[in-house]
Amino acid sequence: MSRLLDLLEEERRKLNQLGVASLKQAIPLWDNPEVQEQSRKVDELVARISKIKARHDRVVR
Repeated sequence: MSRLLDLLEEERRKLNQLGVASLKQAIPLWDNPEVQEQSRKVDELVARISKIKARHDRVVR
């Protein structure tokens, strides 16, 4: 789980960097395919972590 959280943090940093660069170039975030792809990666990791946490919560209770 710790590895997934570290990976999520790294992917979020990349997303933030891409977003800032896109905005500096006056490219809307929704028009930047790199930002959209990175956002999907972050979303997938968040979903995986949420599933793991939900499974863990069911086992603990």
